[in-house]
Amino acid sequence: MKIVVDLHRQVVALRRDLSRAAASEKMRAVKSCPVGRRLRASIFCAEEGQTLVEMAIALPVLLLLLTGTFSFGIAFTNKLTLTQAVGVGANYLQTIRTTTSDPCRDAFTAITNAAPFLDPTKVNVTVTINGSTPAQTGNTCSGSQSLLAPQVPVIVLASYPCNLGVYGMTFGSGCVFYAQETVYEY
Repeated sequence: MKIVVDLHRQVVALRRDLSRAAASEKMRAVKSCPVGRRLRASIFCAEEGQTLVEMAIALPVLLLLLTGTFSFGIAFTNKLTLTQAVGVGANYLQTIRTTTSDPCRDAFTAITNAAPFLDPTKVNVTVTINGSTPAQTGNTCSGSQSLLAPQVPVIVLASYPCNLGVYGMTFGSGCVFYAQETVYEY
């Protein structure tokens, strides 16, 4: 029994000595290696920069797709906002038929109030009453309220320029969003 205990102690001591020797050898190797090499070895695991090259090729393409998606989303939101605002403007014009003195200006004001994120200087509104467009100066047609009679169709048309730009490149230059709403005066 005493022999087994002695052998066990010797095995444990030998393991401990081997572990210490291996640890000190690793420390010597780590200390002699420059910091950049150690960092590179831990990150790339002897691939010699393959991951970095792959990332350098793929990242610009992914960023271009991502920002293009965001740009298209903003343009689509502007189109939906314009469509909703024209509906609001046309309904507002329908309800103030008897009290307005400038239907074009009132429709324009209602549209720009309903679309606060659109630049009001770029919104162009045209109002067509009973098939004819009153004489408009900008977004005003003062004196045209007499054309607003019951059961008369009123068409409100608005346009807004779209901007599809990604990293300084503009796509669809000259593209314009249009929204139209027809209401009947009552």
